[in-house]
Amino acid sequence: MVEEYFREESLGKYNIHLASDGQSGVEMLYENSYDLLLLDVMLPNIDGFEICKEIRKSRDIPIMFITARTRQSDILHGYSLGCDDYIIKPFALPVLYEKVKALIKRSKGLVRSPILSSGTITLNPNNGTVFSDGEEIKLTATEYGILKLLLENKGIVVSREKIIRTLWDYEDTDIRILDTHIKNLRKALKSNSKLLKTVVRRGYKLENKDEKEQ
Repeated sequence: MVEEYFREESLGKYNIHLASDGQSGVEMLYENSYDLLLLDVMLPNIDGFEICKEIRKSRDIPIMFITARTRQSDILHGYSLGCDDYIIKPFALPVLYEKVKALIKRSKGLVRSPILSSGTITLNPNNGTVFSDGEEIKLTATEYGILKLLLENKGIVVSREKIIRTLWDYEDTDIRILDTHIKNLRKALKSNSKLLKTVVRRGYKLENKDEKEQ
């Protein structure tokens, strides 16, 4: 049903591959290049969480879970593994379609603009690369979006609400989901994680190394 709706709505623009179980899905992922992965959690052979964990070892392809697993712990676990969105069944097909379009656009919509930097963190919006201490780091589409927004507002506190509105286009996202993405981003930045400040009851700020600690 999802495949038929996407093909019809996109007028055949989307080339969609279906996998009947986790193992065949993993094989397809390593044999082909994809712009986005729609992933159920409860799959035969290999479950969706394990697939997400495996894919994140080598790829930053946007991943969106579509699942009946509604427990808060499952949702947060999905984000901790590196997914970009988590859709709970039942869902409206038009809403899913718009979320998919927005996520693909965010991950591929690169425009010519100056390289952003703070200390030894650099982000090149023209090719999507991010370096920390001279080493290229891999981020999910959502982690990349958060870092880009903070670099664009370097030295300024960006509220949680603004980050959510900018990245998800809706405001009912659980704050803990954003906090999980921030935690993953800090882990990826390694020693530069100290530049990413949490401003209590306000939001987050990315500082320069020569800025005074606050």
